[in-house]
Amino acid sequence: MQTIQIINATLPAQNLHQIEFKRSNFKCQQSPLNPNYTSTLTKHSQKSTKLHLSNLEKLLGSTPTIEPAQESRQLQPVSKNGLQENRGKVLLEGLNLARLWPQVKSAAEDMSPRHLNRLQRLLSKTIEYSPRNGLGSRWREYHGSRNWEGLLDPLDENLRREVVRYGEFVQAAYHAFHSDPAMSTEEAPLPRHVAMPDRTYKVTKSLYATSSVGLPKWVDDVAPDLGWMTQRSSWIGYVAVCDDKREIQRMGRRDIVIALRGTATCLEWAENVRAQLVEMSESEPDNSPSRVESGFWSLYKTRGAHVPSLAESVNEEIRRLVELYKGENLSITVTGHSLGAALALLVADGISSTCASDVGEEMPPVAVFSFGGPRVGDKGFANRIESNNVKVLRIVNNQDLITQVPGVPMGGGIMGDMMQMGYSHVGAELRVDTKMSPFLKPDADVACCHDLEAYLHLVDGFLASNCPFRSNAKRSLVKLIHEQGSNVKKLYTSKANALSLNLERQRSFSAV
Repeated sequence: MQTIQIINATLPAQNLHQIEFKRSNFKCQQSPLNPNYTSTLTKHSQKSTKLHLSNLEKLLGSTPTIEPAQESRQLQPVSKNGLQENRGKVLLEGLNLARLWPQVKSAAEDMSPRHLNRLQRLLSKTIEYSPRNGLGSRWREYHGSRNWEGLLDPLDENLRREVVRYGEFVQAAYHAFHSDPAMSTEEAPLPRHVAMPDRTYKVTKSLYATSSVGLPKWVDDVAPDLGWMTQRSSWIGYVAVCDDKREIQRMGRRDIVIALRGTATCLEWAENVRAQLVEMSESEPDNSPSRVESGFWSLYKTRGAHVPSLAESVNEEIRRLVELYKGENLSITVTGHSLGAALALLVADGISSTCASDVGEEMPPVAVFSFGGPRVGDKGFANRIESNNVKVLRIVNNQDLITQVPGVPMGGGIMGDMMQMGYSHVGAELRVDTKMSPFLKPDADVACCHDLEAYLHLVDGFLASNCPFRSNAKRSLVKLIHEQGSNVKKLYTSKANALSLNLERQRSFSAV
């Protein structure tokens, strides 16, 4: 009645019947909170929900049976869960986890503690090698007596270590040259110090290569500061022999190594592009003529003002060493990279054809381990190498363009008889691939694909052509990052920088 009094006080008397009518209607309505209350709207809502659920179940392909007593209790949960499960199913299918999972797994493994510990070991400057097993009676097989049959794919662990070891001899040649590239034009050069990667070997001879072409005089006038880049004769490698009894016992013989570096001077580059084939002067009259690239042949046969030719130096030293170690098991291994790989074939051919006639039956087996080598000669030259029993193992990177030049080899069929007009590779092949390395960018540039350290990195991680990079690779990444940092994945360069900073901090704290 208090409410009515307030209304009466604020409204005219003639309008009171309207308020009372509405109030009486309000009294007649029942509250929805009353358990016995059933709204017409609620019944309509339930029928609509049943219809939607029925259509949804037909769409999903199954129609569950709902008991009448449980109908009101189960309607809402079924609708909610069914819609959520359907939406979740569509979402998972849209994610395409089958495609994403390998990438997610790889990223997770890259950041795992085990991987990071291994990465820290690979980024340390402490050199760690794969174990050197005794070669014993199988040394001839590892030296190529059976053309490395059954050892290349999958790669035999002992052969892997030997290949990396010979590549490091070539790295020593690069380092020795770049530490002092200049040569005197007025007197014979002094013996050169070579920091050998394997202390069981000692250097016995320095080797020089001389170009038969010279730069025009105006080049010196225009660029007088080129210095050693224009010198005609340059130090190109060395001869070394194993003199450690334990290593000789491990290898099963005393090994003589001839290591040759790649292109460095302007005149060596000029010789590289002289791609016309010339006939070798030592071609046997009974055999088909052998032709080789004129630039390589020039560097091999030309004498310098104060140094003998590369051919003369090698043959003289091999004769001396074979006579010195007469009666022992000996092997001759010629190894080189790029230009050095091309010259290695000419050197091995010269040893087998020239020295063999002087030494006779005492002539040791000759093998070549070449890294990133170009084609050197035609099919006649390849046949000559094989007939002289020179064993050649070419280590080739799929992305290395240098291994595909010079010339275009001619195939069989109609052109079969003209095979000798084109260039031809020789020997067995160990093929690696930059894209197999988890550390290098898949689009690494041309220089990286030809780099010797990149080659050794790929060989060290190679298991087989159908297998990923081996997880227990031993070779440090420090030199690779130093020489090819722009081609190494950012994750590893950043980790290397962080590790070097931590090491510098540790040194500074220890010095305090």
